[in-house]
Amino acid sequence: MVNLVINKNLSKWFLFMILRRVIHKQLGELLIERKVISPQQLEKAIAFQKEHGGLIGEVLVELGFAKEEDIAQALTAQYGFPFLPLDNYEISQEVIKLIPEQVARQYLFIPIDKIGNNITIAMYNPLNIQAIEDIEILTGCNVQTFVATSTDIKKAIEKYYK
Repeated sequence: MVNLVINKNLSKWFLFMILRRVIHKQLGELLIERKVISPQQLEKAIAFQKEHGGLIGEVLVELGFAKEEDIAQALTAQYGFPFLPLDNYEISQEVIKLIPEQVARQYLFIPIDKIGNNITIAMYNPLNIQAIEDIEILTGCNVQTFVATSTDIKKAIEKYYK
């Protein structure tokens, strides 16, 4: 029990340290710097977002100004989480069985691997602390997070949770 408390505290400490490293630029600014979008496209996306809601990354993709991969890679640059394309990645059924399908769909993630007391997941929003805590409780493992696109994760969920 003490080990679980220490591991949970280490996970929270790790996430806190990552959040401290955050580049204090907005996603739109990063995408402009990377020449993924123009300032005019960002303005249009912000106007669309104000009217229809949604996350700016999703809006940029919906409007065709950026690809999901561009958004995911900008997020990895901003927060330091590694990007993992899932297309050619094989996941064992033993790992899939650790997480109920409903939980994977709710938090938009897929378990990737388990080594010892560590579970690796690919997630659309790696800053979702509630999701990470729930995964730790479900599995009794420390969570290591990668970023993946929502499309890749949805495809993987469909493929592995048959």
